[in-house]
Amino acid sequence: MTSPDPKTGERSASIYRMVMPGHICPYGVKARWLLKRHGYDVDDHWLKTRAETDAFKAQHDVKTTPQIVIDGQRIGGHDDLRRYLGLKVKDPNATSYVPVLTVFAVAALLALAVNWLTFLPLLSFMTLERFVAIAMMLLAMLKLQDVDRFATMFLNYDLLARRLPPYGLVYPFLELGAGVLMLTRTLDWLSIPVALFIGGIGAVSVFQAVYVEKRDLKCACVGGSSTVPLGFVSLTENVMMIAMALWMVAGIGH
Repeated sequence: MTSPDPKTGERSASIYRMVMPGHICPYGVKARWLLKRHGYDVDDHWLKTRAETDAFKAQHDVKTTPQIVIDGQRIGGHDDLRRYLGLKVKDPNATSYVPVLTVFAVAALLALAVNWLTFLPLLSFMTLERFVAIAMMLLAMLKLQDVDRFATMFLNYDLLARRLPPYGLVYPFLELGAGVLMLTRTLDWLSIPVALFIGGIGAVSVFQAVYVEKRDLKCACVGGSSTVPLGFVSLTENVMMIAMALWMVAGIGH
């Protein structure tokens, strides 16, 4: 336990965290950094073995480490410390558009980079084409990290996947393949119908679930652990594929 230094008035804190040969608790590192950043003199106690950690938990009747004590008061763990310091604590279940917006931002940067390397104007119709194709590939990559989890989440709203569950397992590969072919403008006769097929079914499915049935769901567009709400952004992914395919059809006609 700690208390303010009577001479300097310096704030002090103690932290009890796991520092073992095979494991260093990341939340303990983060908590120690927060304390120092906020001007605390930190008394850093290492729990060097599993037995020592379990004994500490039993003695203080706590379930997790690290544990932080400030001026004689046990604050709790890393999240409790953030609350104590008036900092925001992230809700892991909160809805967020950050994942999909990140995909679109990276896709835009990659499209610009490819144009730069191929000596094309940075802003042109080709930039937009490449952006859509790259975004499809990136979204497919996120789904492919755990195809089964994506397919399970996909079943919540996709009309074809409900009737034919294996479609959810194939979908990321179709999206990736169509994106690659569209980026390279290879085998348009294959990429265009694939994009129209998966994009069309996806658009109808999202519209049905969100705007007709008014269901509150998470979108599987960035993988099976997504917190992105099913709605406008999800619809955008499918509309982009349809628009890209129709654009390419118009281009072939010329």
